[in-house]
Order: sequence, then structure tokens, then C-alpha cells
Amino acid sequence: MKRRRISIFGATGSVGQSTLDLIGRDPESYEVVALTANGDAAGLAAAARAHDARIAVIADEGRYSALKDALAGTGIEAAAGEQALVDAARLDADWTMAAIVGCAGLPPTLAALQQGRTVALANKESLVSAGALMMEAARASGAIMLPVDSEHNAIFQCLGGGRMEEVRRITLTASGGPFRTFTLEQMRSVTAAQAVRHPNWSMGAKISIDSATMMNKGLELIEAHHLFPVGLDRIGILVHPQSVIHSLVEYRDHSTLAQLGSPDMRIPIAHALAWPERIETPCMPLDLVTIGRLDFEAPDEERFPATRLAREAAEAGGACPAILNAANEVAVEAFLRERINFLDIAMIVAETLGRYSPAQPQGIEDIFTADREARRVAATILERVLH
Repeated sequence: MKRRRISIFGATGSVGQSTLDLIGRDPESYEVVALTANGDAAGLAAAARAHDARIAVIADEGRYSALKDALAGTGIEAAAGEQALVDAARLDADWTMAAIVGCAGLPPTLAALQQGRTVALANKESLVSAGALMMEAARASGAIMLPVDSEHNAIFQCLGGGRMEEVRRITLTASGGPFRTFTLEQMRSVTAAQAVRHPNWSMGAKISIDSATMMNKGLELIEAHHLFPVGLDRIGILVHPQSVIHSLVEYRDHSTLAQLGSPDMRIPIAHALAWPERIETPCMPLDLVTIGRLDFEAPDEERFPATRLAREAAEAGGACPAILNAANEVAVEAFLRERINFLDIAMIVAETLGRYSPAQPQGIEDIFTADREARRVAATILERVLH
């Protein structure tokens, strides 16, 4: 395989670290162009040195001096700020991992797609908020978008056996999170520390909370709607506590293909990293005898209304998915800071969605305008909850 030039946006997060782990196992096959992080200057500098990156970019401009000092004498360029992230996305990488958490990942991800190269997408919020714009950018430039979320990567693999027009139904599986069996009353008093302890996966704080509310599955449903356009009515969710089957695709002959694997993000990352080939990973092989059983249940939208809210936002279209995502980010941050209770998250999102309906976004600035307004409305609702 030709030595590939790699950029990783969100290099100090869980997906970025897993990607670097895989690259580090075969350094002769990869050349690291750019690494970025939000505010962890020390972690970013260490990764840049370890992988001999060409440039390291920190989003928080206040951390630029710390990054520059940490890279002094290495020959690695240091940069900071939102525009520096976009500029780094335009460098000559063959393959870019888009793993910045939240809507902040949208500008560099869009810039990478506009270069017409391969983008491995782990930033679900950018596709949720601006799916139509991103898909159009990929079509216009000829970019290849490879899904990295375990569910969408599983669908992508299952679709290798057939054509989109032959698909009858796509099913995203969900673990159900740490509170799958909790009553509404029990969930009212859960803490952030409990919510981030996912039963199967090791993830960052924000996505762990989204898993606990099942908003992650709602966001993934919107993602799937853009990536695999079979129609919202043909995309469903199934709770599967073991997280062994990552998604299923049913074809019109009623044959169903499922992708199975251990709950280790390095598996879908490796698939995207090597595509269309395969590479070795250090992951544990799947042992179905030890697992013993696979359970399934329908999602409960009374206890976990986030999936319903996401589907309604997708059906409404326009800026509604961006509003959903922005309000959720505000509410999750408030919960992580112990300012609201767990059930308030979905309530704040629902009320924000019900407050206004902006026009169809025509470009990225319209998306950011909707995002800012949704955050303002969500913050107003949050203050009312606090008082």
C-alpha cells in the first residue's frame, strides 16, 4: 500500500487517540500531515512529536504559546484558531479523520471535503447540522466520505453486498446506555459521573451523556438519513445491550446482513483507514460462545424521548436538526456541570425545537446563525429551569 498522508482533527480525543494507536503500529505506511486539538496543548504536542507531524493546530488561541513552546526545536509548525483549523484541512492529506466534537467540527470537515479527498467522518454533529451542505460538497468535489461511527461503518460494510435501491430497511442498534432499565423517577436523580460510565464503550464525556439519553442514536438516525438515503421511514432503531451487532441491513428479498464485532472503536477506524483494503488490529476477536446470548428490545421513547425528537427534526428538515444539536450541546454541558438533572436535557431540547422554525439554510453561515440562535434560546430555557 502506498504511504498515505494522514490528518487527524481531534487528535487528543478518544477517536483521535485510537487512530494514532493504529498508525503507530505501522509508521512506515503513514505520513502525518496535521494534528489538531481543542485545548490540550501538551497532549497535542506529545502526539505531534511522537508521529512527526508537519503541523499541530490548537483551536483555543489562548493555548498557542504553550503549544509553540512544547514544539520548540522540533521543526513542527504550531498554529491556533478556527481559521488555522480550516487551513490545515486544506493541506495535501490523502485521508482526514474528522473527529472534532460538536458543531465546531463543521468548518474544517467541510473544507476537507471540498478538497476532493477521503474524509473519515466521526464528527456526527456536523453531518446532523449541515448534512445537505456536506453531501453536496462531497458530490461536487468527488470526495469519498467514509463513516467511522460503529453503526454507520457497519451499514457501509453491509451495503457492500448489494445496491441502495435493493434495501428494504436499515436498523441502527443501540446499547441502551447505563440507564436502560431505570424508571423515569430513578433517572431524575442520576449523576453525571454515573452517566459517563457506559456499560460497553470507552468514550468522551459528551458522547457518553448522549448515549445515556439515547440522543446519540437520534443523531445517528439523522446521519444515516444523509449517508444512506433510503428514506426516514426505512431507518429504525433497535436496543441491543451487548453491542455485538452494530447495525443491520435488510434487503427486498428479506435477507438481512449484520456486521458484528467487539465494542472497540479501532475496528471501524481501521476499516476506514485501510479502505478498500483491510489491516490487522490489536482488538479482541469476537467470541460468541463466551458472549452466550444476544438480546434485543424496542426503544422506549417515553423514558428516552431523544430518538423521537431527532426523527421529528429530520422530518421537519431545514435548520431543525441544527437546532436539535445546538440545544442538546447546551443541555449536556449544563448537566455535566451538575446544573440540571438528567431528564431536563430532553426537555430543554424539545422546548427549544418548539420555540421557532428558521428558514431553510442556504449555506454554512445560515447553519451557524441557526446554531447561535438555538443556543441562545436553550440558554434562556436553562436559566428558567435553574430559577
